Amino acid sequence: MSVSTAATDGTTRVEIRPRYEGSNICTWIGFKHVNYMVEEAVYDHLRQHGFPAGQLYERYGLGVDVTDIDTKILTAFHIDDVASAVVAPAPDKGDGMRLTVEMTVRRDGETQRAVVSKVAVQFRFDPRGHAAEQPPAALEGAVVDRLGAGAEPIALRPGADPLEQLTEGRNAFGWAWRMPYFYCHFTERVQMSGYLRQMEEVVDLFLADRGVSIKTLLDEQDWIPVVPHSRITVLDEARMEETLYTVFTVENVFKRFTYTARMDTYVLRDGVLVPTTTGRITHGWAVIENRRDWSLVNFDDRLLNALNGKPGQTSGRGTTA
Repeated sequence: MSVSTAATDGTTRVEIRPRYEGSNICTWIGFKHVNYMVEEAVYDHLRQHGFPAGQLYERYGLGVDVTDIDTKILTAFHIDDVASAVVAPAPDKGDGMRLTVEMTVRRDGETQRAVVSKVAVQFRFDPRGHAAEQPPAALEGAVVDRLGAGAEPIALRPGADPLEQLTEGRNAFGWAWRMPYFYCHFTERVQMSGYLRQMEEVVDLFLADRGVSIKTLLDEQDWIPVVPHSRITVLDEARMEETLYTVFTVENVFKRFTYTARMDTYVLRDGVLVPTTTGRITHGWAVIENRRDWSLVNFDDRLLNALNGKPGQTSGRGTTA
């Protein structure tokens, strides 16, 4: 991240490079790391306005949490790109500090819009430790004692397996995993980047379960999944070392072009499944043309049947969209 600047209208600008970790296939950057770039721009915005995350926690006991991130990817990032991110205040929705993040990138001497994201930030008070100073007045409306917008809990039927109950009768895939400390922050709770990792991994597991794993389509057809849109909203807190039940449900397959799925996560407390996030992700597929370029393709029958919950069938490369 380079030197950043602030404007008199409250907007800030910062240049960000994607992390090398996110360059998994050729030199393209995956959706998770694009969202990481959005988060970094938000933290820099707070820093420029006098609210660095470290100081907020150490002086005021406030943990900075991104609790809603809704990101549209318009142009793919490559590993050596420099993104120019502009962060601006957005209208209050009553769920924390609202911001918009827009990123551009230079391509062949021209500036292209690459990302548009809407973000909510809450400042979660931690009562542990020494007495904290009074929170800054400018943050007052976004300070909370517990994260999330809230959602109706689900009673677990006696003797039922949580994932079996949550996926029953749906075109869905379920996954249970203990939340490790490195998905958490401020000592105990899962942070947004941890949920982004969950979303990325549950997609990978779902596709493998349906017989169309990432590697299978890469090896046999030179196809890769691409993500034009993703969103995650925090509903409640999940804590370190709790088991997170993640359910991935296919909601809509649009012709042979894209599909949209919902991710819901839960923790089990006192016999009740407490929703902690809900989110959506849209996928298409592209064929690798060379080490730099790809183009979108229509789904073939094997992929379409897998997404619709039908037995997989081997077929050809598909047609270019």
